[in-house]
Amino acid sequence: MAPPRLLVVQHTASEGALRLGDWLTDAGVALDVVHPYAGADLPSGLDGYAGLLVLGGPQAAYADEGGAPAAPWLPATKSLLRSAVAAALPTLAICLGAQLLAEALGGRVRPGASGPEIGARLVARRDVAAQDELFGLVPFTPDVLQWHDDEIAELPPGAVLLASSPMYANQAFRVGERAWGLQFHIETTPELVTEWAAETRERLTALGIDVDRALAQAIAVHDDLAEAWRPVGQRFAALVVTGVAGVGAAP
Repeated sequence: MAPPRLLVVQHTASEGALRLGDWLTDAGVALDVVHPYAGADLPSGLDGYAGLLVLGGPQAAYADEGGAPAAPWLPATKSLLRSAVAAALPTLAICLGAQLLAEALGGRVRPGASGPEIGARLVARRDVAAQDELFGLVPFTPDVLQWHDDEIAELPPGAVLLASSPMYANQAFRVGERAWGLQFHIETTPELVTEWAAETRERLTALGIDVDRALAQAIAVHDDLAEAWRPVGQRFAALVVTGVAGVGAAP
């Protein structure tokens, strides 16, 4: 039997599934990665897929509001997210992906009122997360990797808040039965955050952020990230695998 297929929407060349992708494939999931930033078309629906993963990127989730989108595939990505939630398809959305998930279901994203959130940080798991399929065994204050300018200002109606931080409250949430949004990163490598630091150094330095210190802390936290979040990736993979019988014909 062929492994279940997970549709992966990647928004920029460098921000792939990386370590999260390794955890998923090791657990028996096949990744079908689409690169719309390079001109590839997103599928019109999710028939044939057992789950959806939407990654991060430099785009703004609200960029398609009130005019032509800066990234023309963002409306289609939001449509896929709505379809996944309606079908209770296992869905994981990271950073920009989480912001798109929030906007797709009626939440609101905006430029971060407190400025960029950068580097190794902690988030606090909410009590309700103890009953969640993915977050039930997450530590109370797990390490995460932050590198974002925008914030999820309002969660979608009916969403369940799973983790918060003092700087930005809406750090992790579930909407519907099996769709999770993470404002932070769990998939990164030291090489990727080194690239982010180089790309954003001038702008962040002008805002008073010590980029070298943030980068050193971000690199150092990766073993702790894996310890905290590899089990989450494995549990998400298990949902994809066990739900494979309900998917439609391959597109």
